[in-house]
Amino acid sequence: MTDNAQTTHFGTRTVPLGEKQGLVNDVFHKVASRYDLMNDLMSGGIHRVWKDLMVARLAPPRSGSRQYCVLDMAGGTGDVAMRILNASHGYAKVTVSDINADMLAVGAERAKSWRYPANVEFVEANAEELPFENNSFDAYTIAFGIRNVPQIDKALSEAYRVLKRGGRILVLEFSSVDVPGLDKIYDLFSDHLIPPMGKMVTGDAQPYQYLVESIRNFPDPATFSTMIETAGFRRVTHTALSGNIAALHGGWKL
Repeated sequence: MTDNAQTTHFGTRTVPLGEKQGLVNDVFHKVASRYDLMNDLMSGGIHRVWKDLMVARLAPPRSGSRQYCVLDMAGGTGDVAMRILNASHGYAKVTVSDINADMLAVGAERAKSWRYPANVEFVEANAEELPFENNSFDAYTIAFGIRNVPQIDKALSEAYRVLKRGGRILVLEFSSVDVPGLDKIYDLFSDHLIPPMGKMVTGDAQPYQYLVESIRNFPDPATFSTMIETAGFRRVTHTALSGNIAALHGGWKL
């Protein structure tokens, strides 16, 4: 079956699978320069705390006999990569990969002022077809990017392929609020405040409307954990954050 014969979700729309990546790319072309602000709007600024928690969970080493190599997927603006480098005191090497060249350009420009600019590289790539050799990385991180991949199972399989044995995956993603009362408040905030704020900041509400809808279409934590296991990972866990507004998923290539 061809990609155009298969369908997938793009927000509330059903679109041919082969068209989704282009539609997603267009969204991020529009918001690249304001991406972190976008996450501030969608999380009330708490995404910064969640990213700190993800890097603390990763606990990159600060010394060793060989460099600690991390692939930060969909990390174009570099905010996770910078955290990893700082946490490792410059011992880690981070490859920031993103399918969107505009996002990568933002990150590459920011990296010039980092404490460890020589320890990061920016590579344009599709999460479903990574240009890296098998067993290349000690860790694979992705924050708020996996839900935008048309074929999540392929991205997880690629993550497994490029990780070394003993490597780990950490996925930070928006989830489904499960606290009574908070769920209704969050839905109202998402539907009635985020798109208008997005329009006020960028002049276009549509990318923010898509991003709200993409959160609702993402699998619940238990289902996503099963997908990680199906890709081959073991010791799979997920941690609910802030009433399950987001979740931190993890697994190991054993």
